[in-house]
Amino acid sequence: MGKVVTLGEILIRYSTEKGQHLEDSSRLFFHYGGSEANVSIGLSGLSHDVSLLSVVPNNPLGQGALQHFRKYGVRTSDVYYSGERLGSYFVEVGAGPRATSVVYDRKHSSLAELTQTLWEDDTLFEGVDLFHVSGITPALSDELVDITCDLMKRAKESGVRVSFDSNYRAKLWSLEKASSVYKQLLPYVDIFSAGKLDAINLLGITPLEETASTVDELTYYSQKMQEIYPNISVIYSTTREVVSTDENYLQGNLWIDNTLYQSRNMHVPYIVDRIGGGDAFSAGLLHGLLTKDEYQHSIEFATGMSVLKHTYSGDSLYISEEEVENFIQSDSSKINR
Repeated sequence: MGKVVTLGEILIRYSTEKGQHLEDSSRLFFHYGGSEANVSIGLSGLSHDVSLLSVVPNNPLGQGALQHFRKYGVRTSDVYYSGERLGSYFVEVGAGPRATSVVYDRKHSSLAELTQTLWEDDTLFEGVDLFHVSGITPALSDELVDITCDLMKRAKESGVRVSFDSNYRAKLWSLEKASSVYKQLLPYVDIFSAGKLDAINLLGITPLEETASTVDELTYYSQKMQEIYPNISVIYSTTREVVSTDENYLQGNLWIDNTLYQSRNMHVPYIVDRIGGGDAFSAGLLHGLLTKDEYQHSIEFATGMSVLKHTYSGDSLYISEEEVENFIQSDSSKINR
């Protein structure tokens, strides 16, 4: 399997019970999470050797975070103690026509307060196959823009493929700021998770006419993104149909070798927890690229892994390759005996 390094913030997530307003809740459910951290757990479950680069405060919350990731096989030797607080966010779990909402509380967190890189070891990317980061990390501070860019450059200089998930969050920064930063980062990216809105709003690509089919849209925006950044060899995304907060349809899309591969349109009839579904999808897709799997199977696997994440609570999904395979090959929710 592959050797992977990820960079990102570990967060504490507090969630309401389904049907509860955040301001009225008398108890909250606690999870550790964070986009790149979730991907690291997903890849670890699929038997990859994964290291996380991050910082946490030296207190019970920070120590608990490290224990959590070690429990799932993620290496934390490059996670340092720094700063005074672990970032957090609060989730008001939606139901039916009411959407789930998120309130961030991550200003002045340990990672957001980092002013210079702590990862200067020349052997950091030695023997590494993939470096993964998302747009959430550089959104936290100007210093993290520089740190992220520097690590991407070093990874490329070491012959490591770089994976970047756009993961634009309007509550963290503006489209204008994100677009400016992405222009700095994308020249170093090989594998890009991005969709139609990213192409239009962040990369400035002219929108295709509204009457175009989904396949034509995906092909058009993928080709346009590669015209701007020919270094990007892989583009992937999901297409989601929202019936309600509790019911979705999900289809995975993979653009590689100038060809579009799409998964089946998978039905999620009852959603336990949608948060982290995109990270599970990334982990499943990166797994296929790392193992040189057939492209059609890779996108089916990634979509199946994301659908499975929707049936588990918490941010991350630690699941074996066999479990995902059994799911995508089965048409039934019957009891396995």
